[in-house]
Amino acid sequence: MTDDRVTRLVEMLDDLDADLDETIALADAIAADGDQALLPRLESELDRAVADHNSYARELLGGLIAALGGPAQLPLLVRASAVDLGDDEDGLAGEIVALVQADPQTAQRLLQPLTAADDLTLANRADWALRFVP
Repeated sequence: MTDDRVTRLVEMLDDLDADLDETIALADAIAADGDQALLPRLESELDRAVADHNSYARELLGGLIAALGGPAQLPLLVRASAVDLGDDEDGLAGEIVALVQADPQTAQRLLQPLTAADDLTLANRADWALRFVP
């Protein structure tokens, strides 16, 4: 798969008039393809979404990154989640919890160092995520 569908997805996420069902269907199709080569681009787009205060894009891209990258993506997702964009973050929080519970050892290994971060919001968010280790 090429990057074209990711480009289309990003355009849809930036367009307030884009069809929600179509946007979600495209994200689901990209996730179903399982192309991990797309992760660097998706990570970059997630960073941009957070910088642009686009909570909708953060939620959808976070879920897509979680689906493609699994627990290895926890630090990225927790960092994105630690930024207050004024939304409830239900979707992203759910993705983080699911990844932590799917692989508790990896979650512990990757998130424990973040609990000592100088950024207290990040440290608290990592601590929160680790509470879901079974």
